[in-house]
Amino acid sequence: MSVVAEKTAYASQSRTTARRAGFRPDIQALRAVAVTLVVLTHLWPNRLTGGYIGVDVFFVISGFLITSHLAKEIFGTATLSFARFYARRIKRLLPAAFIVLGAGTLAVAIWVPYSEWQPTAREVMSSALYVENWSLAGQSIDYSAINNQATIAQHYWSLSVEEQFYLLWPLVLFGLYRLGARLGARRRTLLAGMALLCVASLVYSIIFTADNPNPAYFVTPVRVWEFAVGGILAIAAAKVCVPRMLADLLAVLGWLAIGASALYFSPQTEFPGWAALLPVLGATAVIASGTGRTRVPFHPLVAWKPIQFVGDVSYSIYLWHWPMIVVAPYILLTPLNSWAKICIIALCVPLAWLTKVFVEDRGKSWKVLGRRPRTTFLSMGAGLAILAVLAIGITWGGSLQESRAEAVQAQQVGRPCLGPAALPAQKGCANALGPAAVTVMGPANRYYASAPECAVDPTRKAPGVKSVTLCDFSGGRKDAPTVWLTGDSHAEQWKPALLVLAKKDHWKLTYSLLGGCPVADVSFSGYHGKGDPAADAACMAGARSIANMIAADQPDKVFYSIFSRKEMVDDGSGLSQEAQYDAGLPKFWGRWTAAGSTVYVMADPPLNGYVRDPRCVALNPSQPLNCAVPRTTAQPADPLVSAVRLMKSSRVKLIDLTDHFCDAGRCYAVVGNVAVYFDADHLNGEFSKLMAPYIERQL
Repeated sequence: MSVVAEKTAYASQSRTTARRAGFRPDIQALRAVAVTLVVLTHLWPNRLTGGYIGVDVFFVISGFLITSHLAKEIFGTATLSFARFYARRIKRLLPAAFIVLGAGTLAVAIWVPYSEWQPTAREVMSSALYVENWSLAGQSIDYSAINNQATIAQHYWSLSVEEQFYLLWPLVLFGLYRLGARLGARRRTLLAGMALLCVASLVYSIIFTADNPNPAYFVTPVRVWEFAVGGILAIAAAKVCVPRMLADLLAVLGWLAIGASALYFSPQTEFPGWAALLPVLGATAVIASGTGRTRVPFHPLVAWKPIQFVGDVSYSIYLWHWPMIVVAPYILLTPLNSWAKICIIALCVPLAWLTKVFVEDRGKSWKVLGRRPRTTFLSMGAGLAILAVLAIGITWGGSLQESRAEAVQAQQVGRPCLGPAALPAQKGCANALGPAAVTVMGPANRYYASAPECAVDPTRKAPGVKSVTLCDFSGGRKDAPTVWLTGDSHAEQWKPALLVLAKKDHWKLTYSLLGGCPVADVSFSGYHGKGDPAADAACMAGARSIANMIAADQPDKVFYSIFSRKEMVDDGSGLSQEAQYDAGLPKFWGRWTAAGSTVYVMADPPLNGYVRDPRCVALNPSQPLNCAVPRTTAQPADPLVSAVRLMKSSRVKLIDLTDHFCDAGRCYAVVGNVAVYFDADHLNGEFSKLMAPYIERQL
């Protein structure tokens, strides 16, 4: 018999034996449903808003199965080989995971703009080391990372949580078993210990999700209870067989709970927290309904071959689908439409099957992975080294591309009709709305970049204020103008222009900014409609502190802007957002004008990510007019403009530069051969700098 035939026969025999010895078609069906929910939500997030709960279903399954395997060894031998356990996990999971990471990295280098290469390298290595969830948790509380594009490795956060669980769970179970052996109650001690850990994790999840919902979604401690529920079921149900009628009822309720969660949950649902109980208990009920039975409830349906097939390749589907979603728009040079999404599914499934057969199944017996745990661990190290080489390679390549782009950008300086100079006087500018010289945003385009003359003032600290920075261009002049810049990141996007003016006119420019926070006397209820009680309270404290600082400093000028169109406020009065801003904004402005300052309110530029794909310029490098949007759509009512006009103060002046972004009919993503936007929400720093003379004209 040939080697291939022998392996095929062995695999077939193993599968047959497994099915006879307790194969669970209902668990395979759960896997199929879970991965389908995740994929559909990633492809159609506005249609299936809660499909992310598929990950929680996977967690329960993992807790149940891994605890079953560990308990069998522990109770059967009174020992546990940790090395063999971890080696089996490596052989089972890492070959496919590393191959997808490697292939995804190469795809990024071929098709995706170089601005994404360094973030991809970072997250590929975080994923390979199974700490991606902590990386994303850190970014979720970093406002500057909100508009980062998703990388091909972002979905590895759930695999990271799972691997961290696998790392600790055997130690926990074996420790509880040894304690139970001393107490003479092994199984009860094991159940009690797992239950205690489950309750502690659930309580922590509820509290942390309520206080810090963004990082709570990713961190491991808030998810442990989901695995533990599956583990408790594995131990408790070992000697229990649920009566047929009750089993059928459990199955119905379980599937309904999973379906309801997927249909009715949304990104606004506080998750995991209390809400995760519904899908977790639903998955637990489905597993419990089939435990100890030779024929699970709804057997003809859950054992249907297409469902079993999807369940069988679910791990590989999960690995492949997200890199395909991320890379496909750059291959097609257009955002994904429904047909493209269907094609992704059509390509992903056979690719997952090939990975399942040739990597997941046969990979376990690859000689390179060895028969001894030590060899397996060395092979894992070699795989990490290969991924590290790829990550270093695209990081270096990205740096080279950025340097070239900066050189091209520098060559444009001084050219007539550059950037905002092309509008509104485009009649005198040839190709005023033509392609950008640089379409990919790099370090030279960062709106948040500072200057060598700027330094954080360590003496200025106040509640809610991260930092106060002084940029001293005065040259020691005592009569140098004093200027403040404050607001959120939509004030910061004007910083490049103001630094140009500060250097030219010898200002002493101070700035303190609160990302995603309206510096105003309002009741903030969340950025982009997502409330976070702790962050919202810190925001309001910071806003008051900054208002006090500016009033005390009595600067000559205060430049101000916030993203009031998307920073939600709710004082309980029932008044509209605009009315609440009309009442709250003048309170701070009035304090500053009473102290002798002139306040310049920078009207918000036209929207970008809300009205077009933020990657539009990169996807249409030679046809930027494809990114044009009707002016009425891109520039809706701005509460800042309304508040200035209602205040009617000679010392509160509006600077509205919309005509440098739009003509009478449309607003553009490229003007004067310069890309207008850095990301979904903010100006390209280069474009902002070029705005300096137009701001100066209005002072």
